[in-house]
Amino acid sequence: MTPWWLEEAPELEPEPPLEGELEVDFLVAGGGYTGLWTALTLRQLEPSARVGVIEAGLCGEGPSGRNGGFLHGFWPSLARARRAFGDGGALAVAEAGTAILPGIREFSERRGADVWLREAPMLEVSAAPAQDATIDEAVEAARELGVEEEAVPLTGDEVRARCASPRFRRGVLFRDCATVQPARLARALRSAALAAGVTLHENTPMERLRRGPTNLVETPRGRIRAREVVVAINAAAAGWRPLARRLTAFGSYVVLTEPVPELLERIGWTGGESIVDGRMFLHYFRTTNDGRVLMGSGSGPIGFGGRIDERFMADGPSLARAEAGLRYLLPELSEARVARAWGGPIDVSADHFPFFGTVPGRRVHYGAGYSGNGVGPSWLGGQILARLALGIEDELTALPLVNRRVRPLPPEPIKRLGGGLIRGAGLRVEEAEQAGQKGSLPLRAIAGLPRALGLRIGTR
Repeated sequence: MTPWWLEEAPELEPEPPLEGELEVDFLVAGGGYTGLWTALTLRQLEPSARVGVIEAGLCGEGPSGRNGGFLHGFWPSLARARRAFGDGGALAVAEAGTAILPGIREFSERRGADVWLREAPMLEVSAAPAQDATIDEAVEAARELGVEEEAVPLTGDEVRARCASPRFRRGVLFRDCATVQPARLARALRSAALAAGVTLHENTPMERLRRGPTNLVETPRGRIRAREVVVAINAAAAGWRPLARRLTAFGSYVVLTEPVPELLERIGWTGGESIVDGRMFLHYFRTTNDGRVLMGSGSGPIGFGGRIDERFMADGPSLARAEAGLRYLLPELSEARVARAWGGPIDVSADHFPFFGTVPGRRVHYGAGYSGNGVGPSWLGGQILARLALGIEDELTALPLVNRRVRPLPPEPIKRLGGGLIRGAGLRVEEAEQAGQKGSLPLRAIAGLPRALGLRIGTR
């Protein structure tokens, strides 16, 4: 269950846990993508600042080292962004996201870091009639907002020319996308932060954050005084009181095949395209530098509060769904052996967009809610959070992602019980759709309940 990404990435020597007292200007809690981008940006914008990072485990070994490595901004979610932010806000967010890929490219080239950055379009495909509407909605939103080039419709033949599967009915192409080896990126960020003079303590969880003229953070064997604190702890933020009603934790699972370059040649999937389907609990799939295929399923279990337990790392039914997705969507790969499988938590907001802000009356800032799309947007999140901590107001802090009102989720245990009921209904409906049938009316009503309430589970 150890992610292959972490084993393939360069080894690291852990930084020591905090012992005793530490005083910094800025403390970042969380050593994943968001926390490390924030720390680096703080050092860039304020070179004299004392910046510290604490991480509960090892940097990048949480969600940042477990994900699918899909790198893109917000053009693929433009239709949803219109509902969340209006036309102007949606365009502002999507246009801000166009800096993500160049920013990560520039970072990796400047550092000489091989993060397996491969720039290629992402395809969203329909694999059942019920998924056609998702494709149409993406194309229509881009056309109505005058950015047709950001969501190009593809016929079934055009999709299959890039990846020949009999399941693909048609699709939409998003051009501004790439893939990375996620653990390599996380470790490159960690190395860059250390080289920039950031003080890093691993195996140092934040146990308590006390308010006062200066923030006081307590850890198992130390205390940190910091003028400003940034909380960037991903799915664990669902258990942090200021964000508990805005987040829930979902499990996402992947399977990874052995190298099968000859099979990829057979189906013509050699251009590096990343692919997602239009299910509620989508499948996401990509290739690697050595010809492996990763297939993920966002249908894992729902957490209780911020508790991240073994269900997020080793859930057999979720792994089975990911492998079933591989065999169904890419039948030509039926002979490819699954070499590794693993899972991890994702932080999900009610509308599936991240949010950034400052706790009212405190010098504590936060970023969360990437909802499974954090590899790219965490770069933007680091830019925003560094500016919030420094008190800088500009076009990034004016984005509708910042200090926004996020629709609250129900309290526990209703959040988990209700979410589990809706998840189960949605899975059964999609199983019926895949078989060319309609789910029963009661199941469809339950699965559609979130959207009726202005909430989202999965992609619909």
